Amino acid sequence: MGSTQIAFKNPATATLLELVKSRRTYYGLKAESPISDDAIQSIIQDSVLHVPSSFNTQTSRIVLLLKEEHEKVWDIAIKVMEGLVEAGKVPKEMFENHTKPKLLSFRAAYGTVLFFVDYDSLAPIKEKFAIYADKFDPFALESNAMSQYLVWVALQSEGFGANLQHYSPLIDEEVRKTWDLPASWKMDAQLVFGAPTSEPGEKAFSPLEERFKVFGKSA
Repeated sequence: MGSTQIAFKNPATATLLELVKSRRTYYGLKAESPISDDAIQSIIQDSVLHVPSSFNTQTSRIVLLLKEEHEKVWDIAIKVMEGLVEAGKVPKEMFENHTKPKLLSFRAAYGTVLFFVDYDSLAPIKEKFAIYADKFDPFALESNAMSQYLVWVALQSEGFGANLQHYSPLIDEEVRKTWDLPASWKMDAQLVFGAPTSEPGEKAFSPLEERFKVFGKSA
């Protein structure tokens, strides 16, 4: 991918890109934190406030669960999956040997960030800009994805390992009831984080020349 040393005007740019490059998926996590809960909360709040959204619709909603509250969400996931096993929708052997150990590994972490989109809040903007009405839901999801990525990178920068999960819609109803969340909040993802207990796997890249083009570059 090239080894030419690039000189940026702002040194923080190089730091930011190094953080992006170092972000990885960690599955081995334990319930320890290298920073205070206030510092974790600050990362989440900055994401809520400063990640952009189309037409400034601000549709992302985020819930931070720590310690015992974090454990609850994975207890919910285990209970839901057990119900699917009992109903014959998930093979018991698969659940016992693969799914349950994975869910328990998430439970063993320090916290979980739940990411939601409030699609109902888009009604006024859809009416005002009817020509774009079918675009606003995807735009909202894109904004939410930016929040997920920012929080992931920031938490890893502070010493956490993390992995992103998608257990919606299986757990949505119980999550809403447990934390009394508005029905209009639709969950998209769960970011599990904690102190790393193992190294991540190797990153694999498709050829850059198949994924990137540049035109009009100065020599």
